[in-house]
Amino acid sequence: MIISTTNNIEGQPVKEYKGIVFGETIIGANIFKDILAGIRDIIGGRSGAYERVMMEARETSLREMRERAEQAGANAIVGVKVDYETLGAGNGMMMVVTSGTAVVI
Repeated sequence: MIISTTNNIEGQPVKEYKGIVFGETIIGANIFKDILAGIRDIIGGRSGAYERVMMEARETSLREMRERAEQAGANAIVGVKVDYETLGAGNGMMMVVTSGTAVVI
């Protein structure tokens, strides 16, 4: 499965459009990650715990989108967009939504 942010794949004309596909993931960060991130804010540096949570959420969302495209009979997804949003009380949850157009190339 080719997944691309571009609207076409060079040298691979689109033969059929299968429609828009999405992947959605909502993931929470626990109190320990919040504490560690707070310490990082004070002393500087990157928050590895939050980066891992973001990577996990993004990969899960992309996998879900790919599965939906496969179910539609596509072999590629073009025009992919990844959006991040915080949700919940105190922004304790993170939502990652991926979207794109499932196609046959």
